[in-house]
Amino acid sequence: MWKHVRNMLNGQRDILGWEPIKEVEKSLAELDEALKSGADKFKLDSKITELESAANKWLKPYPNPVWRENVEVLLVALAVAMGIRTFFAQPFKIPTGSMQPTLFGVTSENLIDRPELNFPTGLDRVREWLAGISYIEVKAKADGKIERVDKPVGIRVVDFYQTFYLGGVAHTIYMPPDFGSPPGGTLETRAGWLDQNSGRPTEQGTKLYHRGDVVARFKVQAGDHLFVDRLTYNFRKPTRGEIVVFSTAGIEEYKRSQWRMPDDQFYIKRMVALGDEKVKIGDDHHLIINGNRLDEKTAHFEKVYGSTAEDLRDGYSGHLPMILFANGNDFQVRSNHFLVMGDNTGNSLDSRFFGDVDMDYIIGKELFVYWPLSKRFGWGHR
Repeated sequence: MWKHVRNMLNGQRDILGWEPIKEVEKSLAELDEALKSGADKFKLDSKITELESAANKWLKPYPNPVWRENVEVLLVALAVAMGIRTFFAQPFKIPTGSMQPTLFGVTSENLIDRPELNFPTGLDRVREWLAGISYIEVKAKADGKIERVDKPVGIRVVDFYQTFYLGGVAHTIYMPPDFGSPPGGTLETRAGWLDQNSGRPTEQGTKLYHRGDVVARFKVQAGDHLFVDRLTYNFRKPTRGEIVVFSTAGIEEYKRSQWRMPDDQFYIKRMVALGDEKVKIGDDHHLIINGNRLDEKTAHFEKVYGSTAEDLRDGYSGHLPMILFANGNDFQVRSNHFLVMGDNTGNSLDSRFFGDVDMDYIIGKELFVYWPLSKRFGWGHR
């Protein structure tokens, strides 16, 4: 109470007269003296009552105190959240499959030709939702063709709704799942209305629908959502094999332009080489750093090279020698730069295409997968 009254007095000194300031300061001084001298409970209660009376008599109450307090609490909470995000742990979601089988991006299955497949209900639906699985089914409200698809409306972490127009009628999908990054990560491609490779409308995207026809029916598996450790690299340098998040602004502009990369996105990849190292990809798809071949015994490369039968079936095996590393070419990493590659190098836009990245543009390293509740949930992904 003493601090609260003192703060109110200091904030109102320019509008209070000499006498009110003197009276409140006197009560503050007497309570402060009682506290410092270790006065008994009776005397403390008396001085607190006197201070309260003086404050109620002379100090002007703030307008709308309840709203003011709630706004202050909200602003403090936002400041704390922004501080944590900026300096300690930043949320990040993986849109693509470039880091599989270590970390997974968004995948989907078009079910438009499988009307006999029933979507799960009840506890099964809840269980699948917790595992990051969502189902979308939209039926036409009118006769016509798909005319326009608006972008999802929401904030950085979650989308609230998305609308498309068919036959002049708006069709809204509420709380749509994360579709990932374009071109494959859009409603149009997930629903089968656009071809991912050519970007052209498909037969399903141009056909004439009648009222009640199923326009979209598909299943989406959410990509991994994780926290990025923004603190550790303030105290030490990154090491080979760590999964890092970096800004595309650290890639030279002409290379970003060549591969149609924006300059304001974050990518997540595995750091494979550091500054001043010479890198080559061998015929067996293993990296060779300064003449030393990496294998499954190399720290952080166990999953990359220690392929299981399931990994081999899905095509996760080593590093494919593409573009800069084709035909046995090697690459010299510049000082204060690094090379990154996805674990799924058959489906990864990485340093094999755009070269090395400025070390100053590293955001942090992978810390904790918090969604979905899959086998990858938790700490310690290598």
